[in-house]
Amino acid sequence: MDKVSPEKRSWTMGRVKAQDTGPEKLVRSLLHRMGYRFRLQRSDLPGKPDIVLPKFKTALFVHGCFWHRHPGCKRATTPASNTAYWDGKFGRTVLRDAKNQKELEALGWRVLIVWECELKNLPALRTRLSNYFNVSRSCGA
Repeated sequence: MDKVSPEKRSWTMGRVKAQDTGPEKLVRSLLHRMGYRFRLQRSDLPGKPDIVLPKFKTALFVHGCFWHRHPGCKRATTPASNTAYWDGKFGRTVLRDAKNQKELEALGWRVLIVWECELKNLPALRTRLSNYFNVSRSCGA
């Protein structure tokens, strides 16, 4: 049984940001410091990617581990109450993410996911991004 009223739950969920989140801003700042230029939330692309690097034809999503169910991550927990609701919600999110990725790839875009937990180790994330885009350059992207 949910311990919070439906009204309070709706109010709380309504405060969850969809864009310009702290993790997104951190990734954007890191990319900018690395010299990469990008566009934000291109609504003409499937899934409205958080960050788009047209030069590399790459759509980047910054996913929260909890909401997007990062496999093997300790943050991808399921609340103990109202589990049927949460399982359905998380399942739809994962399916939507996979659909958007498949549609982007069909349009010739590469998709890169940065997980929220990766932001704990920015040097490692910087290396991952650098390696990713250096491989893109060598492939003619």
